[in-house]
Amino acid sequence: QVQLVESGGGLVQAGGSLRLSCAASARTFSRTAMGWFRQAPGKEREFVAAIRWSGGTTYYADFVKGRFTISKDYAQNTVYLQMNSLKPEDTAVYYCAADRAQVYGGFHTRARDYDYWGQGTQVTVSS
Repeated sequence: QVQLVESGGGLVQAGGSLRLSCAASARTFSRTAMGWFRQAPGKEREFVAAIRWSGGTTYYADFVKGRFTISKDYAQNTVYLQMNSLKPEDTAVYYCAADRAQVYGGFHTRARDYDYWGQGTQVTVSS
């Protein structure tokens, strides 16, 4: 059973930073990419960023480009999301997810295309 465990959420003032972590319990489970999504109250879950598990290519939603950075530590089986210049509209529950499918030339950005999910971590940005 694959488990993804997020950590690092919290309360931060606008303009501040947080670093989210997502640790996978099973080292050898098959995945092609890892992604971060977020879901604010009353809204659908939306794509934030993704990283190729082998190779490290990244992809970002337009609203986080230049502010958020996704990275991975292959040895630690962990994915990170460094969030800088946070805004109140970034307030949401952040989820990490693993994609098993091979997507040529791109990444999945729909939540339903990801196969494994963490439980989420709350990020609250105050104004």
